[in-house]
Amino acid sequence: MAQYDQNLLSDMLPIYYTRLFPQNIFCRWLGCGSHPQPLAHRELSFTLADDVYLRYLSISNQKELQTLLQKKCPHKLDIGAVYNTRPSIARHGSVVLSRELVFDIDLTDYDEVRTCCQEAKVCDKCWKFMVIACEIIDVALKDDFGFQSILWVFSGRRGVHCWVSDYEARTLDSPGRGAVADYLCLIMGGDNQSKKVHLGSDNLHTSIRRALNVIDKYFVDILQDQEFFANPDGLKKLLALIPDEAFKSLVEKTLEKMPDSSVERFKALTNIFESHCRENGIFSRKFKYLIEEIKIQYCYPRLDVNVTKGFNHLLKSPFSIHPKTGKVSVAFKPNNAKNMNLDEIPTIYTLLDDSAAENAKHQANMRTAVKVFQEVVFSLEKTEALRRKSENNKSLEF
Repeated sequence: MAQYDQNLLSDMLPIYYTRLFPQNIFCRWLGCGSHPQPLAHRELSFTLADDVYLRYLSISNQKELQTLLQKKCPHKLDIGAVYNTRPSIARHGSVVLSRELVFDIDLTDYDEVRTCCQEAKVCDKCWKFMVIACEIIDVALKDDFGFQSILWVFSGRRGVHCWVSDYEARTLDSPGRGAVADYLCLIMGGDNQSKKVHLGSDNLHTSIRRALNVIDKYFVDILQDQEFFANPDGLKKLLALIPDEAFKSLVEKTLEKMPDSSVERFKALTNIFESHCRENGIFSRKFKYLIEEIKIQYCYPRLDVNVTKGFNHLLKSPFSIHPKTGKVSVAFKPNNAKNMNLDEIPTIYTLLDDSAAENAKHQANMRTAVKVFQEVVFSLEKTEALRRKSENNKSLEF
């Protein structure tokens, strides 16, 4: 099969779920994330052929999962929350007890800045936005919140998902989740608002400086790839981020005379800004972080905060197949995102077609992704065992 045909998905999925979907480690991951409730209290959702949607499904073990996958053959598999009873009863007033802390980052949210692609299209150039997002969010979750069980998954088409399974993360209430999401969000405002980043004039928080260090590693490459400021429309958008009219006019006159290179134009903007700050103390204090604000607006992660804040939002399962692309939602290490080649992400049709030119490479990449998943699950199981032992010891003290 040289080319993916969505019409063949129903024929391929039963084979994929039997041979390649990591059922055992998947159930172990869900089980750890469900504890102290049984696995059967976790909601699964299937989208079948012709967009038939089934919610409030559940399994008690791997055998039930295998039976359900073979019987229903879902084109899309989503994961929901853990209830105080089986999900089939959950629609009748049951209570959500826990849910992984999840983050959804989609390249469509970068459409106002990326120039290489729009909407569902993705290429290696705009994938660099995801590289930055993975590095910034992963370190923040570990260093600022102390989370350790973090799983990163390619969405299958145009973004990434992050699952945090630490007990403290799973049991966060909605305000707690909102606080984490708000802490990680620096880009605020709707489509009608030009300037969406405001850092103030106080010293920058450590997390913001750390994020800027990540952005700076990739900023020149992204400027070369995207050429944000190379045309009149892009230049206009840049000027709209400058709140001081006198300085804006000075920048506009200078940049319009320059070659179209975004790298050179941004370098000139930085030089003009530094010179203007030296000559104007009030301007320097008022717009202290203007350059940093521009970098953040173009490159900082754009989170769908509603996904993080809510309990009821279902998220696509790791290792499910994206029905539009046929690509596997593979797990990956965040520090390896920069090495990911979108053309080398396994697809269901190349995995099942031994004669496909990409078969060997995709098989190897699939094994690597499963290994990454296993490492996260093994670590989570160890942490959960230690936590339960500690809890038991505390209860014995009484």
